[in-house]
Amino acid sequence: MRSGSPRLSTRLSAARERAFIGRSHELARFRAALTADPAAPSVLYVHGPGGVGKSALLGRYADEALAGGRRVTRVDGRRIDPSPTGFAREAGMPETSAEADRPAVLLVDAFEHCQGLEDWLRETFLPDLPAGSAAVVASRLAPAPHWVHDAAWQGILEVLPLAALDRDDARTLLERRGVREDLRDAVFAFAGGHPLALSLAASVAVSESSTADDWSPTPDVVTDLLTSLVGELPAGHERLALETAAHTLVTTEGLLRAVVGEEHAPRMFAWLRGLPYAELGRQGLFLHETAAEVIDRDLRWRDAQGYERMHRVVGHHLLQRAQNAPEDEAMAAIRALTHLKRYGPMGPYFTGITREGDVYEGPLRPEDHDTAVRMTADTEGERSARLVRYWLGRHPEGFWAYRSARTGELVAFMAWLRLTTPGEGAGQDPVAAAAWQHVDAVAPLRPGQHLLMSRFMVYPADYGGISTVGHLMQLRICRDWIRSRNLAWSFIVSPDAALWSGLMHHLGHQQVAETPWDNDRVFTTFGCDWRVTPLEIWFDRTQPGALHPSPPAGRADAPAVALGGEEFRAAVRDALRSVLKPSALESSPLLHTRLLDDRARHSEADPTDLLRSLLAETVERLKGTAGHPKAYQALYTTYFQRVRTQQGAAQRLGLAFSTYRRHLTLGVGLVCDALWERERALRALS
Repeated sequence: MRSGSPRLSTRLSAARERAFIGRSHELARFRAALTADPAAPSVLYVHGPGGVGKSALLGRYADEALAGGRRVTRVDGRRIDPSPTGFAREAGMPETSAEADRPAVLLVDAFEHCQGLEDWLRETFLPDLPAGSAAVVASRLAPAPHWVHDAAWQGILEVLPLAALDRDDARTLLERRGVREDLRDAVFAFAGGHPLALSLAASVAVSESSTADDWSPTPDVVTDLLTSLVGELPAGHERLALETAAHTLVTTEGLLRAVVGEEHAPRMFAWLRGLPYAELGRQGLFLHETAAEVIDRDLRWRDAQGYERMHRVVGHHLLQRAQNAPEDEAMAAIRALTHLKRYGPMGPYFTGITREGDVYEGPLRPEDHDTAVRMTADTEGERSARLVRYWLGRHPEGFWAYRSARTGELVAFMAWLRLTTPGEGAGQDPVAAAAWQHVDAVAPLRPGQHLLMSRFMVYPADYGGISTVGHLMQLRICRDWIRSRNLAWSFIVSPDAALWSGLMHHLGHQQVAETPWDNDRVFTTFGCDWRVTPLEIWFDRTQPGALHPSPPAGRADAPAVALGGEEFRAAVRDALRSVLKPSALESSPLLHTRLLDDRARHSEADPTDLLRSLLAETVERLKGTAGHPKAYQALYTTYFQRVRTQQGAAQRLGLAFSTYRRHLTLGVGLVCDALWERERALRALS
């Protein structure tokens, strides 16, 4: 670029300045902060409801600071690991020091998503900024009273509640958005001075031929306006891209490629960037929360099947990302995947997760061992405390600590044990003994395999309940489910089976044991054999469903169809080809056989889930059958790993195509034989 030529950033800054309306007082206070005048505040705390213009104000602050030659650092609370380390990393500063060559301007948006860091921010991070620095924190929540009333912060902190625009500023905004003069009063009467609602109303009003007398949207400003915008999308790909962005924590062009296709993704990503309720972050694009919620709920209500198709495609893309992300990005990938589970059967387990950042995760250090033992004694009793000491001696690497962001104090811990030696701990720990007994009875470990067990999840402040700390523990557990190699079994131990059984069943973990304990407590163990639960099938169980699902249809007492031998075998072959296609399995004749009828009597799972599990279990059994390892490999690779073609499966296995076909044909035949024999036996018993 020719030296001295104007840059695009200069034009963009000028455009944002022209589009920015009002907020003269807030701008004046920020300009005072930039002067580093001792009489001016150094920290501004901006708070107000969603869509009131906090992000736009921070954008204006950034432009003014950059124009003045200041170094600007922006942190988005929605996209960071809500811990001191994560915040400091996003701010580009070491956790223990915020030194820089020159005074910084720190702009923190959406702080409500990591509001638990407030004490740490006030007591540790902000005081360590260089002299002359300015900081702005924007949140939906007001600052804590003890911060506002702390004498040390008087004159340094200024709180700015952000209110709606006044009538003149609102009319100016509508004028600049192209709304006809005769409609402005009607739009203002409807949207008030709420900037997001005004912008969305303007998008609708500009495209309408209404008069002032008949322009009257319903009172729910954002919901109805966004529903109107969704209905006005110009093409199917735009609609699908918008619905995808609303459903996900963050949207990238790579994610859109999986949903709308390679050829459409770049254009759709660019289109999304131009929406009035879309924002760009370091990790991708995201929609304003209110907009995302409305669009997502609209699709679930309007097209439940289309919603579940999109959910499945997005989920499998994020699942691959979670499996393959670099280690330092793994937890962010797990968060993105887990975000998809916030509706449907998983929804109730997210309702208590409203504030993150109070607590962060790290390894349990040796100096914490005595504290963890005492914490267990106070919560579960001395018997459990002795077992914590026992497992700390054998597997200290399996213990995770959860610490206060403010003080660093240990507030909770989890024992997430990786066991490879059959029977390990059974002589000391009755809960471990019950898990090993189940493993031995159902499917023992094979050489090189291991099991994972959440033996202790101790959080005294909310023991056994739904909490943000429990959510962090669940993220760790999900991470290892997804990223572990050679995982055979996982077990979750809970002191409250009634609360957690719904989630456990949903995630493929069935109750396998109950162990009576001291003080009338009972520990319930839930287990899953991952060798017969491919991750793709596990994710498909997280379908959110419609907003108002209809009750499941009851099954008939007897099978609807008694298939002949050849018909049965043909149905098995078709089901194997469709095992990762739930909509195709819904029409399988196998759903009406004795095999599925017998399973349905012992489970409340969806019949297609039962059929997939049955097929996976039958294929898995071939792995331990002498003489048939290649048949197992051909079956598993072809039908359970989403290989597009049989040629691709042969290449992945390193086999000539003719050799691969021979093993696959043998494997399919063995599965057909095994299931047909079981079907015949069940018929004979009925």
